[in-house]
Amino acid sequence: MKKPILSLALATTLTFGAIGSQAVFAKPIEVMQNQPVKVFDHKVFDKINVENIYNNIAHLSQTPRVAGTEAEDKAVQYIKKQFESYGYETEIQPFTFYGYTPPHTIDLAVNGYNGSLEPTSFTYTVSGNVSGELVYVGLGTKSELQNKDLTDKIALIKRGDITFGEKVLNAAEKGAAGVIIFNNAAGALNGTLGETNDKYVPAVSLTKAEGDEIAAKLESGEKLSASLKIEGAFAGESTSHNVIATKKPTNNKKDTNNIIVVGAHHDSVAGAPGANDDASGTAMTLELARVFKNVPTDTEVRFITFGAEELGLIGSTHYVDNLSDDEIDRTIANFNLDMVGSRDAGDLIMLTLDGKPNLVTELGQASSARLNGEATPYGQGGRSDHVPFAEAGIPAALFIHDPSEPWYHTPEDSIDKISKEKLQDVAEIVGAAVYEQARFDNMGPKPKKVKKVKADKQFYHEQDVR
Repeated sequence: MKKPILSLALATTLTFGAIGSQAVFAKPIEVMQNQPVKVFDHKVFDKINVENIYNNIAHLSQTPRVAGTEAEDKAVQYIKKQFESYGYETEIQPFTFYGYTPPHTIDLAVNGYNGSLEPTSFTYTVSGNVSGELVYVGLGTKSELQNKDLTDKIALIKRGDITFGEKVLNAAEKGAAGVIIFNNAAGALNGTLGETNDKYVPAVSLTKAEGDEIAAKLESGEKLSASLKIEGAFAGESTSHNVIATKKPTNNKKDTNNIIVVGAHHDSVAGAPGANDDASGTAMTLELARVFKNVPTDTEVRFITFGAEELGLIGSTHYVDNLSDDEIDRTIANFNLDMVGSRDAGDLIMLTLDGKPNLVTELGQASSARLNGEATPYGQGGRSDHVPFAEAGIPAALFIHDPSEPWYHTPEDSIDKISKEKLQDVAEIVGAAVYEQARFDNMGPKPKKVKKVKADKQFYHEQDVR
């Protein structure tokens, strides 16, 4: 099996702008804009209950759902139970990965500093409970530390010039018991040390304002001490799961032998409840599964929620890698729902790995034109679970709003930011698009093979290491 690069990418963005300036949105096809809503559309979108989507988001986003953790396991069981309540036989597909579990406890106190501190952890930091004199060492480069003895001390370091991992290792080599890195720009610092390393010492980050004030005190000659506690950080092999509910064709005599996959990822990043990213897509997948359960179709539809997307699309890659050649040939479309409900995000777009139209974008443009009078544009983009499908030659597209909301991958990605209007809109567009292809004797676009697309590293999650 392929092993995507493992990282949490806490500071990446999934927006179109971060994916590349080469992406150009296609203009809606004029002839599609004036087509009326069809009778068969009502068989799907009249059954959509946006309250169901909203309530499932609320349940799933009570806590972060980091892959390989107990919280993710609970989400998996909840999703399975929901699928089964609709009448599906549900498969839980486990997979293992070597990854990082973030800490559940982070405490930092600085004696002599009167303000409140809100430390965050770095991906791959280690657990520990340390205390000692606090020493400001600038950027923490080897040259700045050359003549310093940091034995049993805690190093305060400013972001910049070298990676976070190098800063921690440089301080550790000089005997530091712990490291605090503060930002060099406004806002919180969400970063990674890049990889596991036995030589790391506990490390946390602070904002620029917090770090500047503490550094100023130290540079003025004040003596400060700090205590730092990190608990629950773990690097090693973990297990995550995909959850699969399959709707077989209603009539075996009219079976196209094709498969459509509708999916989303159920995991989130550390510290983020992930209401929009991606409890919204997960809840929409659940609702579409409920709607389609008793709708006659001549095509197999698989509703899947994937684990470990935030670590490098691991769950969706595992799913695709374990498809038989026959299943890959029969899978004609992947509708990937990621971040589909934020009130503060931009307009709906569809992104394909190569930026070219395929069956999914054709169906999506046709349904959105019928429903809204204007076809949803498409462009190029990756970094979500449609990537492994496209790499296998399966037509796939990501449904997402662009630009993304400002609290993407933050603790503010909460249920109060979710728009029921946007949820309803995307659910109707995707539901109508899927049904146009899956209904009996459809007259929509014919499935066409597409070329396999090899994703560059940028189309998985990248690390922010500086």
